[in-house]
Amino acid sequence: MIKRKWFVVIGAALALNSAWIGPSLSGTILGTKHDFTGLNARAGVVAMSGVAFSDYGSPCVYCHIPPDKTTPSGTDPAQSIEDAIKQGAALGGNPSWNRFLPDPDSYNLYDSRSLENKVRTPSPISLLCLSCHDGTMALDMTVFKPNGWNSSEDAALHVRLNGGDDLMSCGKCHNGKVAHSIEIKHLGTDLRNDHPISMQYAGLNQKDADFWAPDSPYGFDNGVKLYDGKVECATCHNVHDPDINLLLRATSDRLCETCHIK
Repeated sequence: MIKRKWFVVIGAALALNSAWIGPSLSGTILGTKHDFTGLNARAGVVAMSGVAFSDYGSPCVYCHIPPDKTTPSGTDPAQSIEDAIKQGAALGGNPSWNRFLPDPDSYNLYDSRSLENKVRTPSPISLLCLSCHDGTMALDMTVFKPNGWNSSEDAALHVRLNGGDDLMSCGKCHNGKVAHSIEIKHLGTDLRNDHPISMQYAGLNQKDADFWAPDSPYGFDNGVKLYDGKVECATCHNVHDPDINLLLRATSDRLCETCHIK
């Protein structure tokens, strides 16, 4: 098994890899619910690595391209990053990420008569989240495996995020009785009862009186973010922070009021 200290090596390589972004530089992902190599270790509960999923030695590689795939010896790092991204995309990967790209047309998105800037399919940045949370792909189904990973020794079940009561679903154990319920985390592909995503934020350029104008092109000063001017899953959720409830970027009583005036 790859040693967990490999995370330190990753941190040193982040500056060379444009596919690595944000708070993971500070290592805050360690101990979060997205830290698969030591999930909930702070609470004394460790996920079933090697049984439910493959332990790749770092929580980062389940989303981010491993640095050892982007810095081949004797090549320019910037160019090698581009090569890795192109290679991943050719294999069906989400551009710049280490997850496979789900079928964008498989989702039913929220819709209403009053919704502006309607879209038919999620953007790649939200598809990154959905590639786990829709339950269609295994948690450890990554495009690249880190160097040193021996697939012949892999005996994991490669469980998908699902509330079902069967051996290949998280809900077999995490059903709210044996452990916490997994149901709220399994979104499926029907997103009509979830907040709309991937549409242009209606408050840009103060064109909509029902929405606050963002503090900058990147979002709001309280941490709520925009991605190319769009509302995405990560607009409200910070996947790297272990110290906030439901991974929200602002407290729940203030989150909606960040964007909505009424």
